[in-house]
Amino acid sequence: MSDRKMVECVPNFSEGRDRTKIEAIAQAIRSVPGVSLLDVDPGADTNRTVYTFVGEPEPVLVAALLAAKAAWAAIDMSQHSGAHPRMGSLDVCPFVPVSGVTMEDCVALSRRFGEALARDLGVPVYLYEKSATRPERRSLADIRAGEYEALPDKLPKGEWKPDFGPAEFVPRWGATVTGAREFLIAYNVNLNTKDKRLANEVALTVREGGRAAKDGGGATLKDSAGNTVKVPGLLKEVRAIGWYIDSYRLAQVSINLLDYHTTPFHVVFETVKAEAEKLGMLVTGSELVGLIPLEPLLAAGRHFRAKVGKSEGASSLELVETAIRSMGLDSVGAFDPAKKVVEWACRPARPLVSMTTADFVDEVSNDSVAPGGGSVAALAGSLGAALAAMVGNLTVGKKGYEANWKELSALAVRAQSVKERLLDAVDEDTAAFNGILEAMRLPKATEAEKAARDKALEAANMRAAEVPLSSAKACLEAARLCAEAAEKGNANSVSDAGVGAIMARSGAVGAAFNVLINLAGVKDRQFAARLEKEAQELISMAEAIEGRALAKVRSTMGR
Repeated sequence: MSDRKMVECVPNFSEGRDRTKIEAIAQAIRSVPGVSLLDVDPGADTNRTVYTFVGEPEPVLVAALLAAKAAWAAIDMSQHSGAHPRMGSLDVCPFVPVSGVTMEDCVALSRRFGEALARDLGVPVYLYEKSATRPERRSLADIRAGEYEALPDKLPKGEWKPDFGPAEFVPRWGATVTGAREFLIAYNVNLNTKDKRLANEVALTVREGGRAAKDGGGATLKDSAGNTVKVPGLLKEVRAIGWYIDSYRLAQVSINLLDYHTTPFHVVFETVKAEAEKLGMLVTGSELVGLIPLEPLLAAGRHFRAKVGKSEGASSLELVETAIRSMGLDSVGAFDPAKKVVEWACRPARPLVSMTTADFVDEVSNDSVAPGGGSVAALAGSLGAALAAMVGNLTVGKKGYEANWKELSALAVRAQSVKERLLDAVDEDTAAFNGILEAMRLPKATEAEKAARDKALEAANMRAAEVPLSSAKACLEAARLCAEAAEKGNANSVSDAGVGAIMARSGAVGAAFNVLINLAGVKDRQFAARLEKEAQELISMAEAIEGRALAKVRSTMGR
């Protein structure tokens, strides 16, 4: 129920013309459970195809290796030609953290991939970007200098010994570069002009590389070594140019945002807007090329809400819609968050949460054992968190509470996160129980089958206890937020904070009950004892927090 661990992999293969070969690689990726292939982008002129897929780290690693092996069978680099620089059948294979994983996790993943690829196929592999083992190998362009044709002379040189695999030329394959990097956001800002020169003027001002310095006569300045003196641009980790798009009949500032943690997505938009206005232009919207992680859109939504004095603690959907409206992301084409946001494009189905309230209640009331108390407890907790967010949002902007605006806005942000975690748990709890039923249906005719069934059943029972334990912890956090909202929030909404505390306590106790009953089937008694102790402690803490919250509610209401 914690943030799903998600990695993006964007391998570039040196084949963009033969559909059969392109599909063979795609099918290798699709064959891995838990991996979502989001995009296949072939280019005939470049003779190159870029695949984009996401999933948890281990399945992504498996998919990348299977794709490479499919390319080994399909691509012969000795026959390759194309407009794009390249040095191998699998030219470059970056791993990108999306959610629930760190850059260090992706560095480790890329090294495992490189080592396995070199071992399994006997090919040279280099590490780049965040995974680079030496400074001169951070840049893909530097590693790829001379391309495939330079490899026979390059590989034997000590300074170009691969990080993995033989320092030998493999004509069929060439060499591969892999590593970890930040998520690259390809983004264009629309201007109310057709003048490419003006768009490029803005690009020169904002991009990190800046522009050449000029003397009073307009000549380019050089340093003592003869190098061009540069005036740095405004935004770190930003590359940009200006161009004219005939189909839109407008000029754009075309941007590659290399690290949205260093320069937030909305800061790029706001800076381009300000610099365009200095030149007499207006920004009329923008467009996103490809996909984007959820985080930079949420940050943008919070930024634009804060600008008009609103709480930053709106729901994820509201924040994304705010970002779309504020940045005009739908100005030159449809922007469907379900397809454009990486996490939402591959989000697991949530059949229970997707039901109407009436349908969910009917489903619970039927004569099936799931959904049951665990899912209902998670839903109760999510409603408690939602009420905490509501009180926080109703406090921000309210006269008399100015000193608490910032704190209650942050509370609402935290409550929205807890709410989402518990909504996920509604379906996760039922899925965990269904896992027990699936394990029980496994065959047990032989000793081997019995052993396999027992192992699967033990794992399923442990999972069925772990999920509600996570729910109970999240419900406890929701209860704390409700208590804080009752203490510091809008007094007119104190009853809502009280109802939230009651719902959160009910969710915590109910989830803990589900932990206890599911432990009965667990054979690992040490595991069971640990979880039982945690569950009992959570019950006591939830009841205590509810008591404090309700005391404040009654005091505020004078009851």
